[in-house]
Parts: sequence; structure tokens; C-alpha cells
Amino acid sequence: MTPVHAKAHHAGVGTYVKVAAILTVVTALEVAVIYIRALTPIVVPLLLVMSAAKFALVVLFFMHLRYESRVLSMLFAGSLVVAIGVVVALTTLTGAFLVYGR
Repeated sequence: MTPVHAKAHHAGVGTYVKVAAILTVVTALEVAVIYIRALTPIVVPLLLVMSAAKFALVVLFFMHLRYESRVLSMLFAGSLVVAIGVVVALTTLTGAFLVYGR
């Protein structure tokens, strides 16, 4: 019998280089967003979305979750939802969403 993992075709080196390039571009965009004044009202949600996208790419490709069962994917997705909820709650409580002050 062959293991379940042997049936799935894992990504090649080219795919990992492309994912790394995408992660680099998204990271550069995250840094750029901080300096663009016009995006000030939506900077926190924008950074949360970009961070979630990077999290998904890292989990799917570099942790090889793309080739595992859906239970593991849901475990990581659930953790991401909880983490985003905590970040939003803490930034709301501390007033970080109030861009122009009280």
C-alpha cells in the first residue's frame, strides 16, 4: 500500500519561488500602505486582509497543508479567525481605529 501523501503531487521549486515572490510583493505593499496618507481611514482593515492572505499562502504551501486533509486546514483557518477577532477587539478597545483622535 502507498501512503496517502504519495498520491498527491507536491508543488515544484518554481511554485515555491512564485509564492515567495508574491509574499515579498505583499510585504512591500504592507509597508507602502503605512506611508500613504489617503489610506489612513482603512489602514487597519487593509493590513488585516493582507496579513491573512500571507498567512494563507504560508500555511498552504510552505506547511504543505494544501495536500493534507481539510480538518487541518479548518484548524488553521479557525485559529486565524480567532486571532483576527482578538486583534480587532484590542485595537477597538485601545482606540487604535480612531485615526484622527477622540
